[in-house]
Amino acid sequence: MGCFGFLKTVMFIFNGIIFLAGAVILAVGIWVKVDSGSMMGFLQNLNGAPEQLKQVLNVGYLLIALGAVLLLLGFLGCCGAVRESRCMLLTFFVIVLIVFIAEVAGAIVLVVFKGLIQNVINQVGVKVVESIRLEYGNNKDSTGLWNATMNTMKCCGFNNYTDFTGSPFVQNNKLYPDQCCNGGLCKDSNATAANIIGCYPALTKWIDGNSAVIIGVAFAIAILELAAMIVSMTLYCQIGRKHA
Repeated sequence: MGCFGFLKTVMFIFNGIIFLAGAVILAVGIWVKVDSGSMMGFLQNLNGAPEQLKQVLNVGYLLIALGAVLLLLGFLGCCGAVRESRCMLLTFFVIVLIVFIAEVAGAIVLVVFKGLIQNVINQVGVKVVESIRLEYGNNKDSTGLWNATMNTMKCCGFNNYTDFTGSPFVQNNKLYPDQCCNGGLCKDSNATAANIIGCYPALTKWIDGNSAVIIGVAFAIAILELAAMIVSMTLYCQIGRKHA
């Protein structure tokens, strides 16, 4: 097998995996959205299943979008290599390049405009707290989403437990959510809620603690994207010379 054949094989196998992964993710996303009634029944019949599991239905659209993109990339890569289609290979290259540029631009924005981004996050945080105080304990979807977030991250509110002050939940129950309580009842005057960190500080702390892993994963993804672009362009050029 020559270099050309080896590159075709690598391109086919790599993108075949991407295609299959995209097909599975797309199928799961469609099933979650189309068969939501059965999904809800399944979740409700699980012994000991937390109420927050119902929020899985909200990720259906995200799964559909992600699956469709991966499916398209895998198809273009596989067919472009097997059929020696320069058009498909070029389209594959352009899509990966756009994703790569967007990632680089995002990283630059995070570094250069870190202060501005922090201000935006603070402004968003104000709106989030307003939403909590209006909807938590009253809006089922919002309450379930926050409960799932707090249970997963072991946190309380966006900033801290005071975000729930004045919310329908606190007004009706005269206590703060269980996630803020260290296992006890957090009444308005109970100081134990102050020991639970907010979800935004918890996320920031987690990112700081895992920054090396995050950078490593991002670097690995960037290398794979560069390799995919190099292989696709190499095949593109060799196919052009072959049919010249």
